[in-house]
Amino acid sequence: MTARTRPGSRTRSRFGGNTVIGIVLTALMLFPVYWMINVSLTPQNAMRKADPDLFPWHPTFAGYDAVLNDQMPYLGTSLLVGLGTVALTLVIAAPAGYALSKLTPRGGGALGFVLVIAQMIPGIVMAMGFYAIYLNLGLLNSWWGLIIADSTLSVPFGVMIFTAFMRGIPDELGDAARVDGAGATRTFLAIILPISRNSVVTVSLFSFLWSWSDFIFANTLASGSSWRPITLGIYRYIGNNNQEWNAITATAVVASVPVAVLLVLAQHYVAAGVTAGAVK
Repeated sequence: MTARTRPGSRTRSRFGGNTVIGIVLTALMLFPVYWMINVSLTPQNAMRKADPDLFPWHPTFAGYDAVLNDQMPYLGTSLLVGLGTVALTLVIAAPAGYALSKLTPRGGGALGFVLVIAQMIPGIVMAMGFYAIYLNLGLLNSWWGLIIADSTLSVPFGVMIFTAFMRGIPDELGDAARVDGAGATRTFLAIILPISRNSVVTVSLFSFLWSWSDFIFANTLASGSSWRPITLGIYRYIGNNNQEWNAITATAVVASVPVAVLLVLAQHYVAAGVTAGAVK
């Protein structure tokens, strides 16, 4: 008579198999990142080997020296545009989300539908529209023009996140504030916004990521400016130095560091902010 398989051992076996599959898939997705780091540390004379090394046995930091000498202004522009986009997005999206969730204005449902449609418009279409407008207004090749353009991508997302999160805040908090004599603005600033910390971090992070990684708006609206973001800097660097791959990949590594650090630090808030409103 054969012994029956215990349910606990079957569960552990399934969990172990899922873990192995997850590790393999994660390794496959992260291998390009590792290879980028490997190439950034590989000496230039070892780039054309028939069998490239999987590990930089003789690393060089010449590529990172080139980043510090050539790409730092572009990194500064990306940081400026990213922080400006975050600020503008929060100033617009947070009050809009509060109004849609708590003040129930007329046409709120239609506005929510418009926000969904706005996120479906291809970026290149919006870039062409911005180019025509900026050309007439004389706003091309300006860093604050990039902030406005990048905000058009993050504001609709931010409004939806804030609306979903603030809708789950009990109405009794606002009612108590009004009993104490607080108006809508004070209630929003003193009560609703501090409670919405998770959504603030989520919207800020995604706004920064979108502006940091933007290439279409940068190439269309600021290609002739000295205020070029890092994505345009990498593109121009490849065109001018298409043989210096250690410097090119070193630039990509440096550009990825701020994003990776922000994702690690804010992952808890992002998970809470994105799932806000999904479960009542």
